[in-house]
Amino acid sequence: MLELPVVDYVILIVYLLGIVILGSWFVRKNRTPDAFMAANRSLSGWVVGLSIVGTYISSISFLANPGKSYMANWNPLVFSFALPIAGWIAIRYFVPFYRKVGEVSAYHHLENRFGPWARTYAVVMYLLTQMARVGTILYLVALTMTTFLGVSIQTIIIITGVLVIIYTLLGGIEAVIWTDAVQTVVLVFGAIITIVVLLVNMPGGISQLFTVAMESNKFSLGSFGSSLSEPTFWVVLVYGMAINLQNFGIDQGYIQRYITARSDKDAQMSVWIGALSYIPISATFFFIGTALFVFYSAQPELLPAGIEGDSVFPYFIVSELPVGITGIIIAAIFAAAMSTVDSSLNSSATLILEDIYKRYVRPNASDKEAMRVLYTATLVWGIIGTGMALLMIGAQSALDIWWEYASIFSGGMLGLFLLGLISRARNPAAITGVCCGMLVILWMSVSKSWTGNLAAFSSPFHTFLVIVIGTLVILLVGIFVSRMRRSFSKK
Repeated sequence: MLELPVVDYVILIVYLLGIVILGSWFVRKNRTPDAFMAANRSLSGWVVGLSIVGTYISSISFLANPGKSYMANWNPLVFSFALPIAGWIAIRYFVPFYRKVGEVSAYHHLENRFGPWARTYAVVMYLLTQMARVGTILYLVALTMTTFLGVSIQTIIIITGVLVIIYTLLGGIEAVIWTDAVQTVVLVFGAIITIVVLLVNMPGGISQLFTVAMESNKFSLGSFGSSLSEPTFWVVLVYGMAINLQNFGIDQGYIQRYITARSDKDAQMSVWIGALSYIPISATFFFIGTALFVFYSAQPELLPAGIEGDSVFPYFIVSELPVGITGIIIAAIFAAAMSTVDSSLNSSATLILEDIYKRYVRPNASDKEAMRVLYTATLVWGIIGTGMALLMIGAQSALDIWWEYASIFSGGMLGLFLLGLISRARNPAAITGVCCGMLVILWMSVSKSWTGNLAAFSSPFHTFLVIVIGTLVILLVGIFVSRMRRSFSKK
């Protein structure tokens, strides 16, 4: 264990207290369900956009991306190349649609289109996805903290979860957005400081970094081959398109932000800020991983045995950065974690109220009753996410685990949404498409572990393609069944 200087402890504690105080300050404005879920639809585009950036980055980017480029190359960066296209589609179609509908739930319209089952299906898949997301993020931040605090990963996960639950519960979506905006600035600043320190302390200077990295093929974006069983450039790109369209098009956390914007123009601005900022920021984190590889390749004696993967960057932070700077970087890592967890908790609570409680339990719930449900849901879902993080302890690469969970739990929701958006399919066609899509998703997810005679029937596709193929199956089967029904009805 490496001891953290008192100055860094002070910086970290002041930052954490400041974020909790800032988030809790909004409790005075958080008296109604509309304020808790939509900030009374009054926020500026720039602050909403910064919150989107913060949600995209998270500790998954801050820690896992450097870990991936340290161990391999820049192949995961391809994921972000689809963002400008997804952002344009969102501004052209998604933002106007949700702003016009006006519902704070992203899935309310699915009931009007296909029936109650479609709405509930999407909500359940979203809640499962957020459970995995919160768990991954809390685990990654605890992995860093345990390096120098001398506290168990379990304890850190619980403490971090409690802090986020407090200000998210008290301040609602407005607290989430403003704290995310502040945390975005902190984590980007932290990443820049890290690169400067790495470059200054590189034994052979900047030229050594690029020479060694090029010789080791560290800047590679992956194979451009046609294999569908490996994370090639094309597989990651298609995966990125599916996930980014899902984020901007049907993710409750993003849709809710569109609703909080005070005008259509502000909502569109927020999307562009989120979509265009992530590529250079993501590249910054991959550059950190590559620089760490060169730094420790030139000085292997500085890296103790057993420190590898996602643990290398945290070790560098506590062993190589100057006093004071370490505290800022650690604060940035906490910022990355909190800026995503708070959004997941608030959006999950919103869906539990709007799509479960009001839909099936008490449609005419009073504001007071609705606020109790929102508070309870935030607390319970925070506890569930924290429990998920505890189950992830010991994972070698949290980024791989998160991407796998995201593909499986998302369950082809994008396919159902697109089916309703671009076709005339009705309920029977949608049900058939979803059933077929879920069977394919289940097969692709489970068959990887098949052995013996069953191995011949296992999926030949990479896990990243689960969401892509699941989406296509739902969409294409739904369209096919819809057209067949119309053909028979004409006869």
